Amino acid sequence: MSEIWLKKVNWSDDGLVPAIAQDASSGRVLMMAWMNHEALKQTVQTGEAVYWSRSRKKLWHKGEESGHVQRVQEIRLDCDNDVLLLCVEQVGGIACHTGRESCFFRVLTKGRWVEVETAIKSPEAIYSNTLLPKGMHKK
Repeated sequence: MSEIWLKKVNWSDDGLVPAIAQDASSGRVLMMAWMNHEALKQTVQTGEAVYWSRSRKKLWHKGEESGHVQRVQEIRLDCDNDVLLLCVEQVGGIACHTGRESCFFRVLTKGRWVEVETAIKSPEAIYSNTLLPKGMHKK
């Protein structure tokens, strides 16, 4: 397959583009991450979301540690060619490393962030001690 389509994306100076993952059934926004050329190519090739981890500076196959992969149904490019929208089937119903359906579980209420959704599963139940995301530790 030709890769001309990759050149249509307006990549940032550091070679990244924001990618929003949206539940294909409900339309709910699940998360936002970054993609580089290779992440987008692998996503298209495998049919599962692959992102670029800025903190780890490496490709990150969503669900590689948790099992909560994202099966991509459709990829859309916005009008400015600088944001991707991935319509996904979220395996296990958990997109967030905190064990929630969505990473957007806080609402600004009267000048403070309030958690309005509980975790479906604790991070400790999802990840082994060595695989807990940065800043999270088993108690």
